[in-house]
Amino acid sequence: MKQFIAFVRKEFFHIFRDRRTMLILLGMPVVQIILFGFAITTEVRNVRVAVLDPSNDAVTRRIIDRVDASEYFTVIRRLHSPEEAERFFRSGDIDMAIVFSERFSDNLYIGEAGVQIISDATDPNMATMQAGYATNIISMVRQDMLPPGVRVSAIVPQVKLLYNPQMKSAYNFVPGVMGLILMLICAMMTSISIVREKETGTMEVLLVSPVKPLFIILAKAVPYFVLSFVNLITILLLSVYALHVPVAGSLFWLIAVSLLFIFVSLALGLLISTVTRTQVAAMLVSGLMLMMPTMLLSGMIFPIESMPAILQGISTVIPARWYIQAVRKLMIEGVDISLVLTEIGILTVMAVLLITVSFKKFKNRLE
Repeated sequence: MKQFIAFVRKEFFHIFRDRRTMLILLGMPVVQIILFGFAITTEVRNVRVAVLDPSNDAVTRRIIDRVDASEYFTVIRRLHSPEEAERFFRSGDIDMAIVFSERFSDNLYIGEAGVQIISDATDPNMATMQAGYATNIISMVRQDMLPPGVRVSAIVPQVKLLYNPQMKSAYNFVPGVMGLILMLICAMMTSISIVREKETGTMEVLLVSPVKPLFIILAKAVPYFVLSFVNLITILLLSVYALHVPVAGSLFWLIAVSLLFIFVSLALGLLISTVTRTQVAAMLVSGLMLMMPTMLLSGMIFPIESMPAILQGISTVIPARWYIQAVRKLMIEGVDISLVLTEIGILTVMAVLLITVSFKKFKNRLE
C-alpha cells in the first residue's frame, strides 16, 4: 500500500509540475462552460432594424417605439426609399427592415393599412425567429395603443425574406463549413506536420541541409495549401450542383478571398508549431484555439449579435468570422467586392502579423 501511495504521489507531482497539463485539466472545463453557456443561444438579441415610414403618423410612431423598446430589437436607421434599405442590407449594416404603407393611420379604418417585415435569410432559422418576434410585437398593438375611434383587432405584418426565400439551410451552413474545413486542414495539419519533425528530431537534420530554413517551412506548407485549394473547389462544386446553392457574386473574388484565408490559416498553424513540442500538444492547442472558437464564435452556427459583448469582442480575432462573413456576402448575397473590403483588410492584417510573428519565433526557437 505504501508503494502504491508513493506512485500516486509521484503522478500528482508530475501533473502539478506541468503547467500546460494543469491548464488543460482545470482551464478547459471553465472555457467550455462559458462558451457553451453564452455562445450557444437561439435567442434573438441586438437585431439592427431600419424603418421606412412614409406616413409618420401617431400609430406608426407608437409601433416603432414599441419595437425599439423591446429587448430584441434596436432601431438604428430611418429610411427614405426601398433602394436605401437594399443598400444597407448588402453592406451588412442592418439585419431587418420594417416598411409601413402610406397614410397608415387613415387606412386602418378601411382595413388597408399594411406593414412589411424584411429580414436577411442567409441564416434562415434566425431570420424566421426575428420576423416572428417582430410580428408578435406589432400584432400586440391593440386598442389601447391606437387613437380613439380606430377599431381594428390586430395588425398582421407581411414577411419578406431576402436572399433565401426558399429557406434552405444549405445557404447558411455552406459558408461556415468552408471556413471550418479550410481552417482545420491548413492550421491543424500544418502545425502537426512541423511538430512531428521536431518531435522525431528530423527537423534539425533538414536545417543543416543547404536549403534555407524559410524554404523548408514553405515546402512543408505548400502541400496543405494545394490540398485546401482542391477542397475549396470540391466544396463549391458540391454546393452548386448537389446542394443547389448558387454563387450569386463573383467566383473570382470568392476564390481570391478563400486563398487569402488559407494563407492566414497556414500562418496560424506555423505559430502553433512554435509554441508546442509534441503532436499531442499541437492537437490540443489546435482543438482549443481553432475548432471550438471557429464553431461557436465565428457566426457559423450561432449569431454573433446574440452573444454577450465580451464574446463578441473575442470573436473579432477569429479569422473564420471574417471569412464566413465575406463568403456569405459574395456567394449568397452577390454583393460587389467593394462591400467586402473590410473583411479582406482584416484578413490581410492578420496574415501579415501571423506570418511575421511565426517566422520570428520559429527562428529563435530553433536557435
